[in-house]
Amino acid sequence: MHERVLFGAAYYHEYQPNDRLELDLDLMAEARFSVIRVGESVWSTWEPENGRFDLDWLQPVLDGAHSRGIAVLLGTPTYAVPPWLARLYPEITGERKTGQRIGWGARQEVDFTHPGFRFHAERVIRKIVERYADHPAVIGYQVDNEPGNELLHNHGVFQRFVDSLRHKYGDVQTLNDEWGLVYWSHRLSDWADLWTPDGNVQPQYDVAWRQFQADQTTEFIGWQADIVREYARPDQFVTTCIAYDRPAVADDELVRRLDLTAGNPYYSMQDGLQHPHAGSASQGWTTNGTWALYLSADRMYSSKQSPFLVTETNAQAIGAPWQNRPAYDGQWRQAAWALVSRGAKMIEYWHWHTLHFGTETYWGGVLPHSGQPGRMYREVTQLGAEFEAAGSLVADLTPDSDVTMLYSTPSKWLMQKYPALAHADGSPDERSYHGFFDAFYRGAFDAGLQVRILHTSQFTGSVQDAPVLVVPALYLADTELLDQLVAYAEAGGHLVVGPRTGYADHEARARTDVQPAKLAAAAGVWYDEFSNVSVDVPVRGTGLELGTGAAGSRWIDGLTVDGADVLVGYDDPHFGRWPAITSRAHGSGRITYVGTVPNPALSAALFRWIKPAAWTDLPAGVTVTSATSADGRRIRFVHNWSWDSVDLKLPGPAHDVLANQPTNGKLDLGPWDVRVLVEPDQ
Repeated sequence: MHERVLFGAAYYHEYQPNDRLELDLDLMAEARFSVIRVGESVWSTWEPENGRFDLDWLQPVLDGAHSRGIAVLLGTPTYAVPPWLARLYPEITGERKTGQRIGWGARQEVDFTHPGFRFHAERVIRKIVERYADHPAVIGYQVDNEPGNELLHNHGVFQRFVDSLRHKYGDVQTLNDEWGLVYWSHRLSDWADLWTPDGNVQPQYDVAWRQFQADQTTEFIGWQADIVREYARPDQFVTTCIAYDRPAVADDELVRRLDLTAGNPYYSMQDGLQHPHAGSASQGWTTNGTWALYLSADRMYSSKQSPFLVTETNAQAIGAPWQNRPAYDGQWRQAAWALVSRGAKMIEYWHWHTLHFGTETYWGGVLPHSGQPGRMYREVTQLGAEFEAAGSLVADLTPDSDVTMLYSTPSKWLMQKYPALAHADGSPDERSYHGFFDAFYRGAFDAGLQVRILHTSQFTGSVQDAPVLVVPALYLADTELLDQLVAYAEAGGHLVVGPRTGYADHEARARTDVQPAKLAAAAGVWYDEFSNVSVDVPVRGTGLELGTGAAGSRWIDGLTVDGADVLVGYDDPHFGRWPAITSRAHGSGRITYVGTVPNPALSAALFRWIKPAAWTDLPAGVTVTSATSADGRRIRFVHNWSWDSVDLKLPGPAHDVLANQPTNGKLDLGPWDVRVLVEPDQ
């Protein structure tokens, strides 16, 4: 696509209170920007009233960008509906509950499946793309923006849901049997008997409903992509930007009709980037902790198993007016290089200038409200020069992996409505799936290992591609997948199984097998009871060396050993009767069962036992990750996530890409510093 990492910001000249286009573009050029994103938020500017279009206002932006060598990512504005459309066609309003319309005044309030909306959306898409497809600045298109924000309950949506069930199951009796609708007298006599989802508490229904909603989002984005491709040049790509917490998104399915994955990773700055992370473990649409920033990057790579674009990430403060924590010096560079190290081929900030009005008035841009370049601009300028100097070496990386983790979107969906874990106050944790998943990911990261994430739809069973496979909380799994996991271990893989795995089938029906279903005999361990725990339960190592503070947390399976070796037990008068972690050889491989949510100390100890890190005895706060460049060279990224300067001895010769000099066997890392090293050709 380009011979360097694309670097820039979303740019909305139409939001500026005065005309400063030339000044802005000059400042971007000085910062070595190579891309801007435009146009996706202003349908009412493109089409001020029904059928009247104003398409020329963007021309000076594209011309000015092109004259400075800055490429453009052009967006379609379908996520932000103009007031005239809502006024003329109120029937297109989305419903969060049946018959209860979403109020206008925010964004994504629309039922994007409605034919009336589709007519107007298609018309404005065609007008914009036809007008600018041939402009030499435009390298690609972003259709819509962060799709899947709503679970739509509109009448037409629900009727299509019923039709989808009818096509899948054939008749109501089959649905009755598959969903267990004998329970609480929910048996259907006719398809018209199916209740709307508002009051539903049946897990089987919820699984189907969430998948259907994701399918609607996938179809909508694919529909837009197909329209854009009618006009796009062969050298232009089509994508959408994914917010991975959106409720109606299955990212591995969404990207199949797109050319590239693009995502919007936002992260806590300042002390939120300390490593090891000592702050709150809570996560949301912003991540908290260095390990969680890397998890965001690995999630984006996983969508298509290929390099990705970052369409939005932190500029200054992000979010609400009471959340003003812009980065420490060096952290913008660190975060950008961390994302690149895990496969990002574009880093784009949201956004260029801090807005003077609207909901996001205090969501900081590269420039503050004054428009005068400040501390962030200076660091961004340094970063732009570094990307330019590194060139094609880092533009299309394949990140390394030491372990692979299997990700289950349906399991995540189900645990949002039926959480397995609780918060400290006893309330349900809607992020329960990630409560399990993140604990293992963080342990691998803290142990110095790199993670590749595979969706269940992408798993082939290959031991060569994934010598270590970690499977936490795979609650929904069909029998074929569970058999694949056993066969994987038998063929020589190390299968690491976490709680809740295999407990239910693909319809969320609890299995009648001894748990862990289909895995118990091969794992040499089983359980018939489990418990939530509100405080950490200390553990002791019997076959695994533990550090200080290791404990099980939040969940405990009452494991009975039947042929496995006990690696870790609980130091507790009640839970001490059961092991916490066991392991057993199976065929040419091994199955390790973890019967708890390991706290950070226990999880890191587990992964140190599973596989030693390539770089050992690193100073606290230092991480080393690696990747392969498009031309086959080995690249290493060395970060110091702390206030302490560090002298690091290197295991071999390397060239410092950013300083353009040999390392002579050592690195001097300042506070919040990052270096990019290329190893000599072998």
